[in-house]
Parts: sequence; C-alpha cells; structure tokens
Amino acid sequence: MQNWDLLHSVSDLAAAPLNRIAESLRQATLPFLASSALVIFTEDCTGRPQKKAGDEGVVSRVSIAELDRLRSAMPGEDPWRTSAVIAGEEREVLALGYAPSQALLVLTDPSVTAVTAGLEGPAGSEALEEALRLLTYLWRLTARRIQEKVTDAPPSYLLESRAASAERIRVTAELVDQHSTTLETLLAALRSTSMNDAAARATVTDLAVKALVDLRTLSDRTSDLVEEPVVTAFERLREDLRPLMHFSNIDIQFIEPPANGRALPGEVAHAARAVVRGLVLAIAEQPDVRRVRAQWDCDGENLLINVRDDGLGALSPDSPSIARLQQRVQAVDGRMALEVMQGWGADISVVLPLDPPPAPGSDVAVWDLAPRELEVLQLLTAGQRNRSIAGALHISENTVKFHIRNLFRKLDVRSRAEAIALAHSAGLR
Repeated sequence: MQNWDLLHSVSDLAAAPLNRIAESLRQATLPFLASSALVIFTEDCTGRPQKKAGDEGVVSRVSIAELDRLRSAMPGEDPWRTSAVIAGEEREVLALGYAPSQALLVLTDPSVTAVTAGLEGPAGSEALEEALRLLTYLWRLTARRIQEKVTDAPPSYLLESRAASAERIRVTAELVDQHSTTLETLLAALRSTSMNDAAARATVTDLAVKALVDLRTLSDRTSDLVEEPVVTAFERLREDLRPLMHFSNIDIQFIEPPANGRALPGEVAHAARAVVRGLVLAIAEQPDVRRVRAQWDCDGENLLINVRDDGLGALSPDSPSIARLQQRVQAVDGRMALEVMQGWGADISVVLPLDPPPAPGSDVAVWDLAPRELEVLQLLTAGQRNRSIAGALHISENTVKFHIRNLFRKLDVRSRAEAIALAHSAGLR
C-alpha cells in the first residue's frame, strides 16, 4: 500500500460512522490482504456489538457465541491465524484483539493479495509481515475510533443503540420461547413410555437437554451485551472522572446507587456517564467551585441522576455545552432540569427511562407496514440517509429505495420530509 493510499484509508476510517466502519476497514485492507468477510465484535457498543462487511453468507450468520469462543481462545492481541467455526462452518480466520476495550477483529478466509502473492522466500515473508503490520495499525485506529465514539455517546449513536437493543431483546425473547417450547415438547415425547428404544431415547434426550442449556446460555449472553449492572456503570463513571479529581482542586463526592438496582440498558449507561462527565467538566470551568456531588439512584423504571456544585451559580442553562448534553438526554427519551442559584451553585436533575417508549400507537398500525418497512421508517425518522440505513440493516441501497417507495405509497406522502413529519406526529422515534 502506497503512503498516499494509506493516508486516504486513515482519513476514511476517522470519518466513518459506526454503522459503516466495518466496510471502511475492509476497503482499507483489501489492497494488501483479501478476505471473504470482516467482522468486528465490540461489547461496549451495545446497540450493535457486531459490525460486519463482506460475504452475505458469513455476515448474516456469524454469531456472538462463535466470536466469544474465538476471543477466549486467543493467545494475545497480535494477529493470530487459526481455524474456527464462524457462521456455522469451520473456516480459516485471522483474528486480532484490542486489549483496552476487549474488541475483536476477524477476517475469514484471509489471503495476501496479488501485490504480494507472487513473492516467495524472504521477500514473501517480508511482504506478509508488512501486511500484518498495516492491518494491526488500521485495526487499532478503528478500535480506538469505536471506543471514543461510544464513550462520547452522541445523540445519533444513542438513538440507533436504543432501537437496536430493543429489537434484539424482542427477537431473542421470541426465539427463546419458540425453541424452548419445541425442545420441551421433544423431551416429553422422547420420555414417553410408548417408545421402546431406551438407548435412543437416552441419547436424544441428552442432546435435547444440551441444546436447551446452550439456548439459555445464548439468551443470557445476549442480555449481558445489552445491559450493565448499575453499580458497574457507576464505578466506570468514577474511573472516568478520576483524572479530573487528581489534577484539579475539586472534590467530587459520589453517592452510589443501590446495589440491587435494576441493570441499565447499554445506551442508558453510556448516556448517563457522558452526561455526568459533561456536567462536571462544565462546572469545573466556573470559578470558586470546590466541591461537586454526583448521585445516581433507581426507581425501577428510571435512572435518577443529580449533580450539584458549591460555586457561585455561574453555570448558564443556555451554554452550548448544556445544549449538547440536553440532546444526549433527549436521545434516550429522558429529561434534564437545571436550577441555578446565584451565590449558591447549580443543581441539575436528569431522569433517564430504562425502557424504550411504548410501541407506536394506532396511527402507525393502520399503515400496515411490514417489519422491515417499519425499521426503515424508524431509521429514516432518526435522520439517517439511504447508505446509513443500508449499512445498519445489512441490505443494499437499492433495497432501501424499494422500501422507501413502498413507505411513500402506504403513508400517502411524496417526500422524505413528509414521511418523517407524519412518523413524528404518530409518536414514532
């Protein structure tokens, strides 16, 4: 890869939205290292922990359980070539880790490209080492980009994460119910005394029991990815603010949430930490602030946040920093109230609902939208363009255009703006 091409790749990765970052990384690697598919697994990104590009047969079937097993077997974070089950089949893979966030990169069926394939002996080995160095550099840049984006928790990310988390929980629950019922019925039939082949019954029973255990484990693992214990989320907030405590004269007092509080959806945990960090930084810019108190609590339905300072009440509700924090709060359907008392400091209260808003009302139901059309409309309403919608749903842009034409017909509108306005009026987010 020429230096100019590398600079272009770095620029593309730095600018890529999260739902396109896997495709950007794959395009950057293809000149020197081909692969049938590229998969990124990042637990911090709760909305979509998998980011994928390449062969549809791989990206549509690869599972979290497969990636979990591969990551657990890795000897370190350096490039590791091995054989593993990915997308239900044994494949040659090249895997790389990223220790700070425990992120994983997997390239299936990797091979050096035509640029280096014809080289043999020392020259070939040197070319391969150079390809792996470039891959490592681009991967670490990508992993840091994802980590920074998740930590910053911009409104667009929070909106997409909330929608994706809610949909995955719903689908997982349906799959668990469906397969549990099937397997439990199978167990009942095989245990029936009307069957005389005891050995066959025992063998199939063992297999069915194992399948049930695996299914429950997969369900629990999926829940782990979309939820974070409230005390763990709060401890991560303390770690985030530790440098400020160390390098400033401000004493930050933490009032911990109850240990038995309800687990937080990932997007709520990210939003809560980003909002408190932003508030503390805004407060720290004021003169004469010596103490800040940050408190979290749970009422079973909401995360309740309170931040107070002992300054002179110079924090402005109209400042750009407070406006940006309001956008994050609104992205997860929350609300923020700021009370400034001249000479007595500021008192900020934030309420973040733990559950997504109720399903759209009857206005949406009468449109008779297919599930995929509703997903497209939700992403359209969130302000995403066709390419971003295609990346989020792993479909082509032509397919997105097809769904949008159907939406216009069913909603009886002529433009995206009309569709978005109508969706908002019906309570669709």
